[in-house]
Amino acid sequence: MPSTEHIRNFCIIAHIDHGKSTLADRFLELTHTVSEREMKSQLLDSMDLERERGITIKLTPVRMRYTHNGQEFEMNLIDTPGHVDFNYEVSRSLAAVEGAILLVDATQGVQAQTIGNLYLALEQNLKIIPVINKIDLPIADVPKTTAEIIHLLGCEPEEILLASGKSGQGVREILDTVIERISPPRDHSDRPARALIFDSSFNEYKGVVASVRMVDGQMKKGNKIFLMSTQTPAEALEVGFYVPKFKTAETLLNGEIGYVVTGLKEVRDCRVGDTITLLGADKQSGLAAEPLPGYKEVKPMVYAGIFPKEGDAYEELRDAIDKLKLSDSALVYEAEHSQALGFGFRCGFLGMLHLDIFQERLKREHALEVVITVPSVAYRITTTSGETTFIKSPQEMPEMGKIADVQEPIMKVDIITPKDYVGGVMALVSERRGRYLTTEYLSSGVDQRALLHYELPLASLITDFYDKLKTATSGYASLNYEIKNYEATKIVKLDILVAEEPVEALSTLVWSEEAFKIGKKIVESLKESLPRQQFELKIQAAVGGKVIAAERLSALRKDVLAKMSGGDYTRKMKLLQKQKKGKQRMKSHGKVDIPSETYLAVLKR
Repeated sequence: MPSTEHIRNFCIIAHIDHGKSTLADRFLELTHTVSEREMKSQLLDSMDLERERGITIKLTPVRMRYTHNGQEFEMNLIDTPGHVDFNYEVSRSLAAVEGAILLVDATQGVQAQTIGNLYLALEQNLKIIPVINKIDLPIADVPKTTAEIIHLLGCEPEEILLASGKSGQGVREILDTVIERISPPRDHSDRPARALIFDSSFNEYKGVVASVRMVDGQMKKGNKIFLMSTQTPAEALEVGFYVPKFKTAETLLNGEIGYVVTGLKEVRDCRVGDTITLLGADKQSGLAAEPLPGYKEVKPMVYAGIFPKEGDAYEELRDAIDKLKLSDSALVYEAEHSQALGFGFRCGFLGMLHLDIFQERLKREHALEVVITVPSVAYRITTTSGETTFIKSPQEMPEMGKIADVQEPIMKVDIITPKDYVGGVMALVSERRGRYLTTEYLSSGVDQRALLHYELPLASLITDFYDKLKTATSGYASLNYEIKNYEATKIVKLDILVAEEPVEALSTLVWSEEAFKIGKKIVESLKESLPRQQFELKIQAAVGGKVIAAERLSALRKDVLAKMSGGDYTRKMKLLQKQKKGKQRMKSHGKVDIPSETYLAVLKR
């Protein structure tokens, strides 16, 4: 049995845009994993969307061979996303490795998501290797960045490596350090096989492909396998590893990272965080006693309704979301029906960028046009009968008389900003009902940077907080957030009435003191976007039956006098009076069809 001494499993963690994917490119070149002909920048970012936006959305595993002191090592790297909305991808990759390279941009220093991702790695007891990247840039400030990393990690200055992902300087030293400092996987080759699924994808020809880390034992092509949490038997049709394309192997050994083609057609049977074990001839031998701990169930932060633009595309939308769910395990969804938009789904996301990427992937990968309703958060409601439920949309809100208590999610928010902008950030957060906790200073000197800790309701964060924060700090601030707890709040359901008929799809949940402001905004937006009718139209916003804001849209006027030639003035008056009565009659019976563009104008707010 080969030992695990020659294996190193590691990942790269960093804030968004600090050069993770570029450094991974240099690793692939240096180890000759990818031929020069196939090499392109950001090779591991395989989605067009990732390459266009310059961000990593999906974790990507790759195996490299590297010779150190005359010995050949197998290096399994997982490239991870940096943005806080995808930190579930990061936490999953951390569970599959023994060490992490903490990458910090020398021109930007430690940022909020650097700290967020570092804490995730420390929770898993991983060995951290700090690396300062982009040292070849003229504005790189290595001493200041070094001081910030020491402040953060409490390490020695000589433990910090300097590199440039662009020029390749210092890259070999990083690989040597990974071999020296990160311990090999524990040798459990004599135990029954257990493999942790840290990612999965759907392949048109192979069915469901699971990315796995072999924790115990080994797995061969043709083995009968068993997925422990979904209780699904299957067969390992093919096993292998990523270079970054699929490369088949006869066996996946203990401690290695690779893939297993399960041949399963049902996307739901292969869940991220599940454990694969072997089925023996007598069904039991070879089965592991208990599954691996897996991952925490991820809690969505933002909910939005997703509806197909064309009503008959519902089935296609369901299949598309099913397939996206496989490669995006943070996505949560359930079927929903709306009077205005028909059948669709209520989907849960980790943040607004997650929602944006999801919509874009539906459009590109599945050619689906969708309508997205205004994002909302999940409130915890206790009724007068003592029941506790979570409501994700205004339609689920019970009547006011039946509610004993409403609680909203409160986030722990970390903002890093240059000292000069602290005032602007504080003003923005207090305007958004934030509570100030503490301030820390990461560095000293002229361009000192502050780390501000706040508590902020999630509802304040989801719409445009990040954009406003960037504006207030000339683009310098960075943000990280995680859920802290639920706190009591006053939420009301804001109903919108058009021609005195309530429009269900436009109702929203708002803080009671902001109901008037938001109601006014919505009725004004409707006045702009609704087509005129033959009669005067009342547009109202109401809370619990009481109208708090209203607008009137004047009627279309048909020139009934155009066909009259000459005659007495009283004839014209008589005709105008007759028209006026007709308009009055229509007003009491008028039904208004609201076009989908109007819904979008309001729902996108």
